[in-house]
Amino acid sequence: MRDFEYPFFALGEKLPQEQLDFFDKYGFIHFRNFINQDTVQLLINASLDVQKQIIEQDIKKVNGVPIKFGYDVDGSKIVQRFAFTSLFSPVLHEFLLDPRFKALLALLGEGSDPRIGENEKDGMVLNHYINTENSKFTKLGWHTDCLRDLFYFKKVMPMLNVGIHLSNAVKGNGGLRIIPGSHKQSVFKMLFGKKHFIDHNPDPNEIGLAPKAGDLTVHDGRLWHRVAQSTIRGEQSRRRVIYIPMISGEYQPKDQDSPTLFYQRFSNLIK
Repeated sequence: MRDFEYPFFALGEKLPQEQLDFFDKYGFIHFRNFINQDTVQLLINASLDVQKQIIEQDIKKVNGVPIKFGYDVDGSKIVQRFAFTSLFSPVLHEFLLDPRFKALLALLGEGSDPRIGENEKDGMVLNHYINTENSKFTKLGWHTDCLRDLFYFKKVMPMLNVGIHLSNAVKGNGGLRIIPGSHKQSVFKMLFGKKHFIDHNPDPNEIGLAPKAGDLTVHDGRLWHRVAQSTIRGEQSRRRVIYIPMISGEYQPKDQDSPTLFYQRFSNLIK
């Protein structure tokens, strides 16, 4: 893994030029202490409420996107990947009203109608990783988020993946890996430079982000990224992170009649 020490920033209601330039060059940015620990726990509690709804109502898909289930350290059934989570929770929906999110829209450039995609793409996604014998979601292979546009037969548009981290990164516990600057590759390389979701091999140019609970990260959707598997087992391997899409261009909301994309039909094979 590449030795790359990057700066941390603080997120206000407007991004200074220094932050815009850093993101433009590297395709990611890391903000410390976006939310306090009380808010971290509030969001975790809200996710547990959504999990209870999904399991009790036996919901398998939301707006065409499969829900990924697994098992906790005690063997109980859990949701490991939620889609459109904020649609199930007033707390999570209201969280998106934080005015600082609007400042991040500047990172999309001059695209038309920049916005938070609460009803588009996969909406607010909450990933809950835990490495146990019965876990169904411990890692995620290399991919770019351009794949969705390809399957919609749309032009690849700028997209931001905004991560709100609800767990502290611990050495050896896997986590987000990115290849800085890869958002500036050709469209062909962004789509076909690696085998989407299948390839888990470390890249010599990758770096690992080490967020603390309450931090916020942003990466360009055209950037190659993966989630490395934890070498830790059990409770200490637990990681939760919320991802919010920020997009521009044509408004493409999804609803209960939206189809499941071809590659999403194989999501259960990703463990």
